[in-house]
Amino acid sequence: MPQVHWPRRKCPESMKTWLRRISNRSSRQENQATSQRNSTAAQQVNSTIYSSTQAGRVQGSGFRLRDCFESLRVGGRIFQKCAGRGKDSSSCANFLIPEPRTLAPARSPILPVVLLILAAAILPGCAGRDTNEVVVYTAHDRGFSEPILKEFEKQTGIRVLVKYDTEATKTVGLVNAIRSEKNRPRCDVFWNNEIVHTVRLKNEELLQPCEPENAKSYPAQFKDPDNCWYGFAGRARVLLVNTNAIAGARGPDSMQDLANPAWKGRAGIAKPLFGTTATHAACLFALMGEERAREFFQSMKNNDVQIMSGNKAVAQHVGSSLLAFGVTDTDDALEEIAAGKPVKIVFPDAAANQAGVLFIPNTLALVKGAPHAGAGKKLINYLLSQQVEVALARSPAAQFPLNPEVKTELQVKLPAEMKAMPVDLNKAAETYDRAAKYIEEFFLK
Repeated sequence: MPQVHWPRRKCPESMKTWLRRISNRSSRQENQATSQRNSTAAQQVNSTIYSSTQAGRVQGSGFRLRDCFESLRVGGRIFQKCAGRGKDSSSCANFLIPEPRTLAPARSPILPVVLLILAAAILPGCAGRDTNEVVVYTAHDRGFSEPILKEFEKQTGIRVLVKYDTEATKTVGLVNAIRSEKNRPRCDVFWNNEIVHTVRLKNEELLQPCEPENAKSYPAQFKDPDNCWYGFAGRARVLLVNTNAIAGARGPDSMQDLANPAWKGRAGIAKPLFGTTATHAACLFALMGEERAREFFQSMKNNDVQIMSGNKAVAQHVGSSLLAFGVTDTDDALEEIAAGKPVKIVFPDAAANQAGVLFIPNTLALVKGAPHAGAGKKLINYLLSQQVEVALARSPAAQFPLNPEVKTELQVKLPAEMKAMPVDLNKAAETYDRAAKYIEEFFLK
């Protein structure tokens, strides 16, 4: 699956020849000195190609190039050629679009008129080419998301350009990229592996609504009321317990066991500033109230809870008997079980009188100002299909389908009676920054 990039194209030799002919023809109508200058300039056609990642000011001339155009300098003027999309751009390879500003006074009154007429004829054909590709930023593990996106390419013919996260920074890095690009969006679809950051982007007005057909069968709790995001394919936050470490002892079954002196220094969590662990922390602050949540995190610190780089590292430390138990996601826990490690999954706080198990869905959103919005909507609809939820449930990701119409065997058996954690997502999004500030300044010091 290719990373995000844009191809560089050279100006066709036929284009240069055509420009020389037009420029020389008009130059003969002027005085000898002007003709000499223009002839020299016309023989020095310089082609500068600008991609979406390079677009900017052109030699201080004060005008900005659009994504799908190449810039040509002919003498003292700058023109733009539609570069098109995909492999075949022959349909618009011989037409130029003059910029409204020039680097020097125009010498020929004929050339701009000719070019404007040609541009009017070709622009409609070029505008529709954006549907042939889509740019996705995804925090979902590459090993799980890449096969899904490749199947979409195969079925639709739409090229998918992907920007993946890192295990350490997870969603935060991609969210910050979308924020930094808000004045010139590059991302079309944000496929997040959690939900709170998606809600935050919506509250910052960086997402736009869409109404995919496949979303109709999902419960309301997994759909934004304004149609700016959709949840699918969830994971649970679980305790992964080393069965050798708890032999003959009451094993942990609650998040509160992270602060239990019986397990001092023997429990671990991922750094709670990134990924689903940061989401979990924000949800606890929203559920418990900020004061009680701070007390809980302080008690974990006092109990010498080990901080790992990510959820996978937590699971691996438990599987290797370096920790007695840790908090992780179901997919990372299952990898240790599949590897034959002496571990088991415990759903924490699942009883009716406890806080409940936190389920975190993947989320999909169309970025505001998406350059390929049409293709983005098609991808979102595809990812919400039953086919994709079944594939994610059967894959090593072992995710829980959220569409009630999906019928498939789960790799993780849920308790017969289990309470899900009631979470106010808007409150969790609103408290996120304060929770992160406390964690960074006090818990991690």
